[in-house]
Amino acid sequence: MLFDSARTGRSPRNWDVVVLRLTTDEGVSGHATALAARSGAVTQAYLHETIAPVILGRRASEREAIWQELWTIDRHLTFFPVYLPGPVDVALWDIAAQAAGLPLYQFLGECRKSLPVYASSLFMPQVEDYVTEMRTYAARGFTAYKAHPPGPWKKDMEVHRALREAAARLSSPKSSGDYVLMSDPVAEYSLEEAIRVGRDLEKLNYHWFEEPFRDFELAKYAKLCAALDVPIAGTETTRGGPWGVAQAIAVNAVDIVRADVSWKAGITGTLKIAHLAEAHGLRCEIHCTTMGFMDMANLHVSCAIRNCEYFELLVPEEPFRFPMKDPYPIDTRGIAHVPQKPGIGVELDWDTIDRTCAAHKISKS
Repeated sequence: MLFDSARTGRSPRNWDVVVLRLTTDEGVSGHATALAARSGAVTQAYLHETIAPVILGRRASEREAIWQELWTIDRHLTFFPVYLPGPVDVALWDIAAQAAGLPLYQFLGECRKSLPVYASSLFMPQVEDYVTEMRTYAARGFTAYKAHPPGPWKKDMEVHRALREAAARLSSPKSSGDYVLMSDPVAEYSLEEAIRVGRDLEKLNYHWFEEPFRDFELAKYAKLCAALDVPIAGTETTRGGPWGVAQAIAVNAVDIVRADVSWKAGITGTLKIAHLAEAHGLRCEIHCTTMGFMDMANLHVSCAIRNCEYFELLVPEEPFRFPMKDPYPIDTRGIAHVPQKPGIGVELDWDTIDRTCAAHKISKS
């Protein structure tokens, strides 16, 4: 389970995935998946009732016009969930790259073909759980690990210290101080607590400190950035796509911005954020979508920009691979290699999708 009971509240935590297929008159199909946590019906209704009328009957090359129109609709009393309408934009890019006969990252503009992976934990109850998991992925060749410690802040510090201590005993060519560790508590620390945790992370040589507050607490983030040397990563759940991230950058509230093709209005939105960050001398670390197919779209984008250092893999990875048929393209050195087939370039498991389908709907132009 991604979230423990303290983070889900009393609302049932069903975990649906909506699979989206857009097909052109020429028979080219673009795909994406959409987050549907708690209710697949809500996501499906937005896609067919509000988004489909905007895109049907238009060319895939009209991606920017469609993207801008959906933002206009959002502002005028639609207020899309943060995970919509990004997937539609992903499917449009998939169509365009396939039509060009190019892998998506080459269609976007190739920067590289691979990225190192960091294993990104779930929330786990015991300190030793994190240590065991880090060792498991280090043995598979991964050279970086990010903990989502369970809280409260003092226990999070125990997790951080135990991980760095365990890194000293890894059979790895990297020294204990060089093994890359990050922390993402997804927390509601006070400013004082975050500064204490951050100063401890500095002593432990952590690579970054992510999301100790809600993303909208910009003044609090700015004070934290000013107080600490460890880089502060944020904007993962910031609303408003590139405009929301721009506000965080403008007030020096982050050292590293976060974006992904699901939560930041698709490939178009993620590219805008990455380029905005680059213009301000910041990294844009792409955030996992919790869906294997969309994470492959993330990998394509990450290989088409310069200012992303890692590919994030939520672990254990198998529950999040659905409905992608292909395995994750990660080698024994912990390097992710971007798919080379046209478009996003990975297959969906249609047999399993059809077998487990709870609802199916088609909208036509």
